[in-house]
Amino acid sequence: MSENSAAPGTPPATDTAPGPRPEPIRFFGTTWVDHDGGYGLRRAGVAVGSLAAAVAACFLLRFAYEGLEIAEVGGIVGMLVIGMFSVCSAIAFRRTWEGFGARPKDPDREDSLRGLKSIGFIGSLLAYFVRSLTEAPGEKLRRTEYEKARVQFEKRRSTRTGNPAARRTSGRKRPKRG
Repeated sequence: MSENSAAPGTPPATDTAPGPRPEPIRFFGTTWVDHDGGYGLRRAGVAVGSLAAAVAACFLLRFAYEGLEIAEVGGIVGMLVIGMFSVCSAIAFRRTWEGFGARPKDPDREDSLRGLKSIGFIGSLLAYFVRSLTEAPGEKLRRTEYEKARVQFEKRRSTRTGNPAARRTSGRKRPKRG
């Protein structure tokens, strides 16, 4: 992604604020943190857009199938094409859906499935649509990670405040150095 990966209308992050920064989500930027900056409209737009793209893709596949019928390649080829797109779409839906809830455990495996997910792109679009009905796709995962990072940052920050030399252990005196 580019340097400016925040969604339009998202206030720019200042470099002076200490602590962890939220990870931007495609089409949402960092509006998912406080649900501001047109978050609801963005979610509705993403839902409508992904559903429209899935419908358009289905029409495109239908035209491709009609092309196979016109070419008279045979019934077995048509069944194989339908089966291939169905299975690939189901796998792509499942992988995309799981990606919204957890980071992939094996990135190399995800890379090897990229081609399969490309063939089953309708499944990925439908997963995006269904998830955007309840939240920004990937919001729950990123919110959990962000809140955990904030808690860790606050814990580290609170333990470092004050002068460590001024702290005394309970009842023990330091031996004098001679």
